[in-house]
Amino acid sequence: MTQYTAQDYKKGQPRWCPGCGDHFFLSYLHKAMAELGVPPYETAVISGIGCSSRLPYYVNTYAMQTIHGRAAAVATGLKVVNPKLTVWQVSGDGDGLAIGGNHFIHAMRRNIDLNMILLNNRIYGLTKGQYSPTSPRGFVSKSSPYGTVEDPFRPAELCFGARGRFFARSVASDGGETVNILKAAYRHKGAAVCEILQHCVIFNNGTYESVYTKEGRKRNAIYVRQGQPLVFGENNEYGLMQEGFGLKVVKIGENGVTLDDILIHDAHCEDNTLQLKLAMMDNERGFPVALGVIRDVEAPTYDECVNSQIEEVSEQKKYHNFMELLETNDIWEI
Repeated sequence: MTQYTAQDYKKGQPRWCPGCGDHFFLSYLHKAMAELGVPPYETAVISGIGCSSRLPYYVNTYAMQTIHGRAAAVATGLKVVNPKLTVWQVSGDGDGLAIGGNHFIHAMRRNIDLNMILLNNRIYGLTKGQYSPTSPRGFVSKSSPYGTVEDPFRPAELCFGARGRFFARSVASDGGETVNILKAAYRHKGAAVCEILQHCVIFNNGTYESVYTKEGRKRNAIYVRQGQPLVFGENNEYGLMQEGFGLKVVKIGENGVTLDDILIHDAHCEDNTLQLKLAMMDNERGFPVALGVIRDVEAPTYDECVNSQIEEVSEQKKYHNFMELLETNDIWEI
């Protein structure tokens, strides 16, 4: 069996601003691909338009940069006609959730076996700093000089609402966790969304400052692990408990709270109630940001079902190619 290294998946010289989160993510994607061991000739990377959508130029696989917002549509067609390919779809928050929002939700609904990467920096970077569908209300940008008057999409909420079966999140600067969720997305059979929190150093630097450093994540993030207690903090001194229909942060050892009282993470639970609550947590409301695989539930995939249907229908037909089709009708020789 051929052993691959990250170098086997590298191509070209990335052209992004120094410090851009795309540099981080690209290197971790190369590493994840190498660890998964899927040959480059059995891998495809599809993108739309935007800074992040230049990524296909920097991978030594089948690759294609498509048009704005259509990455999911092209990736869907590719996966259906060649289901043996491992398909990575890469989009930014503008490309994926604005003009591409319709394709995004229907890829979730259909459960197409795609690894869907959403590089979320809450800004349009390539077109020079307009607010995006994930920019917070009141955000000042070139297209909202007095602040936006819109509430943003929250990718997890959109994914879950579209019946998404897999959702994971990491920070672009967190290499270990990014590689982990990419490998988990590959192993999941179905539409797998990985939200990558990253900075645009030119137009929206610092948007995830609270969790962008290792020290910040210790204080302000929680790594969710299947079957393990939902604890966080520099010494895992805090945890999550259920309070009514919501969650609350508690300190272990205070007010009689023990580790046995802390909720256990179950990404495989069909009921997504707790998973969605975890995915929606944020620092502004006094909660840690959830990182890791938040939901991972198996279900039939569109590409497998449609190809099985084609085979089943074909077997029932009297013809299997064009010449046989012609011969099913009356034929005259002239």
